[in-house]
Amino acid sequence: MGNLVALYITICCLAFIVSKIIISVLLYKRWTRKHRVMEDSMTGGKMVVFRSSATQSLTSKAFMKKTMKLTNKDIIGSGGYGTVYRLVLDHNTAFAVKKLNKGSSDRDRGFERELEAMGDIKHRNIVVLHGYCMTAQYNLLIYELMPNGSLDAMLHGKLSGENVLDWSTRYKIAVGAARGLSYLHHDCIPHIIHRDIKSSNILLDQNMEARVSDFGLATLLRPDRSHVSTIVAGTFGYLPPECFDTGKATTKGDVYSFGVVLLELLTGKRPTDESFIENGTKLVTWVKEVAVENREEYAIDSNLVSFPVDEVKTMFIIAEKCLEPDPCNRPTMSEVVKMLEQIKSDKSNTAS
Repeated sequence: MGNLVALYITICCLAFIVSKIIISVLLYKRWTRKHRVMEDSMTGGKMVVFRSSATQSLTSKAFMKKTMKLTNKDIIGSGGYGTVYRLVLDHNTAFAVKKLNKGSSDRDRGFERELEAMGDIKHRNIVVLHGYCMTAQYNLLIYELMPNGSLDAMLHGKLSGENVLDWSTRYKIAVGAARGLSYLHHDCIPHIIHRDIKSSNILLDQNMEARVSDFGLATLLRPDRSHVSTIVAGTFGYLPPECFDTGKATTKGDVYSFGVVLLELLTGKRPTDESFIENGTKLVTWVKEVAVENREEYAIDSNLVSFPVDEVKTMFIIAEKCLEPDPCNRPTMSEVVKMLEQIKSDKSNTAS
């Protein structure tokens, strides 16, 4: 009898293991069909490209050859976890390549976080990850190149005076970035907390559509959880006040950071503007004081020569809601999207 029981248990265990192997193989085949992955082995490294029309001419040999020739002149951005270069393969093909040198556990974890967060994301307001490369010395993330750079550069960079964003473009950028962030919070499973929303991480495509980028600090949040305990991370001026007190990352923290970006779009000022530091204040505090006096139109970017006052005031109100000190009183990103879309909707209804 004992032998029969042992045999039965053995058969059940083997059946369980075999079923798991079969399921794993089927899932992997499904994933490869979905992404149509091209994988090339290189000396001391590996390159994986998610096949699409944009990557048809991308091979490991050509890519690595171009990568080795990148210089400081090719740098288009940098952050705490890596440097971003413009890599041009030919007249018709170019990518943004984020290089993360190895040797630091933070950098390695940042690379893993971006891959983990970006794996299955496809949304018109989130930058496209085309592939990645791992070598002994560094890791590379291959992104879609955004021809109009970042919102930060457009508002505050050297060319900001030559490329003044009109009100309709600023509004479009605000709505696009909000939609991308809402997708991360509500439609991705597990949900994604970005943790570093700022104007330099909002990129602009050829049509000035906003694309949320840089997932080096991103944290995955299971649907049954309200927060993730973590160390304080992000960018000064955009960090929500509660992150210093609780050490918890929540979607409402991203909402606060997005509120700061709205103020940037409205005022044309960075949260760390020198004028604020000199006066011992900050962008959020300054705007709230202006709002109390009902003078929002006087805080608007001086580069905007014309704008609808009612729309500007409504966006100031939305930003103020996002910047509530108590995260429980802030709207969700899906609610922010609805409020922003309502600005134009109300105007259309009035006109009709």
